[in-house]
Amino acid sequence: MATGYVLVNVEPGMEFSVFESVKGLDKVADATLLFGDYDLIIKVISEDMSSIAAFVVEKVRQVEGVSNTKTLAGAEI
Repeated sequence: MATGYVLVNVEPGMEFSVFESVKGLDKVADATLLFGDYDLIIKVISEDMSSIAAFVVEKVRQVEGVSNTKTLAGAEI
Protein backbone atom coordinates (compact mmCIF):
# COMPACT_ATOMS: atom_id res chain seq x y z
CA MET A 1 0.00 0.00 0.00
CA ALA A 2 1.08 3.58 -0.69
CA THR A 3 0.15 6.80 1.08
CA GLY A 4 0.13 10.25 -0.49
CA TYR A 5 -0.66 13.64 0.95
CA VAL A 6 -2.21 16.14 -1.43
CA LEU A 7 -1.93 19.85 -0.63
CA VAL A 8 -4.72 21.74 -2.37
CA ASN A 9 -5.24 25.39 -3.25
CA VAL A 10 -8.86 26.37 -3.77
CA GLU A 11 -10.62 29.31 -5.42
CA PRO A 12 -11.65 31.89 -2.78
CA GLY A 13 -14.99 31.04 -1.20
CA MET A 14 -14.95 27.43 -2.44
CA GLU A 15 -13.05 25.88 0.47
CA PHE A 16 -15.94 24.11 2.18
CA SER A 17 -17.58 22.84 -1.01
CA VAL A 18 -14.26 21.40 -2.24
CA PHE A 19 -13.70 19.82 1.19
CA GLU A 20 -17.15 18.21 1.09
CA SER A 21 -16.57 16.94 -2.46
CA VAL A 22 -13.14 15.38 -1.90
CA LYS A 23 -13.75 13.77 1.47
CA GLY A 24 -16.30 11.44 -0.13
CA LEU A 25 -14.01 10.24 -2.93
CA ASP A 26 -12.74 6.68 -2.85
CA LYS A 27 -9.09 6.39 -1.79
CA VAL A 28 -9.45 9.46 0.52
CA ALA A 29 -8.62 8.34 4.05
CA ASP A 30 -8.80 11.84 5.58
CA ALA A 31 -9.23 15.47 4.59
CA THR A 32 -8.61 18.59 6.68
CA LEU A 33 -9.21 22.28 5.98
CA LEU A 34 -6.09 24.38 6.61
CA PHE A 35 -5.02 27.95 7.25
CA GLY A 36 -1.87 29.14 5.49
CA ASP A 37 -0.33 28.53 2.08
CA TYR A 38 -2.71 25.65 1.31
CA ASP A 39 -6.44 25.39 1.89
CA LEU A 40 -6.83 21.64 2.25
CA ILE A 41 -4.75 18.51 2.85
CA ILE A 42 -5.97 15.12 1.70
CA LYS A 43 -4.55 11.76 2.80
CA VAL A 44 -4.84 9.26 -0.04
CA ILE A 45 -4.24 5.51 0.29
CA SER A 46 -3.94 3.22 -2.72
CA GLU A 47 -2.02 0.22 -4.02
CA ASP A 48 0.90 2.28 -5.41
CA MET A 49 2.05 5.83 -6.11
CA SER A 50 1.12 5.69 -9.78
CA SER A 51 -2.52 5.03 -8.88
CA ILE A 52 -2.40 7.93 -6.41
CA ALA A 53 -1.03 10.19 -9.15
CA ALA A 54 -3.81 9.09 -11.51
CA PHE A 55 -6.41 9.64 -8.76
CA VAL A 56 -5.18 13.20 -8.18
CA VAL A 57 -5.26 14.06 -11.89
CA GLU A 58 -8.54 12.29 -12.71
CA LYS A 59 -10.56 13.00 -9.55
CA VAL A 60 -9.13 15.67 -7.24
CA ARG A 61 -8.12 18.19 -9.90
CA GLN A 62 -11.51 17.80 -11.58
CA VAL A 63 -13.40 19.06 -8.49
CA GLU A 64 -14.86 22.49 -9.17
CA GLY A 65 -12.89 25.11 -7.24
CA VAL A 66 -9.55 23.27 -7.12
CA SER A 67 -6.90 25.58 -8.57
CA ASN A 68 -3.63 23.79 -7.73
CA THR A 69 -2.37 20.60 -6.09
CA LYS A 70 0.95 19.35 -4.76
CA THR A 71 1.29 15.63 -3.99
CA LEU A 72 3.77 14.33 -1.43
CA ALA A 73 4.67 10.64 -1.28
CA GLY A 74 4.66 8.97 2.11
CA ALA A 75 7.98 7.30 2.92
CA GLU A 76 8.01 3.58 3.58
CA ILE A 77 10.95 2.94 5.90
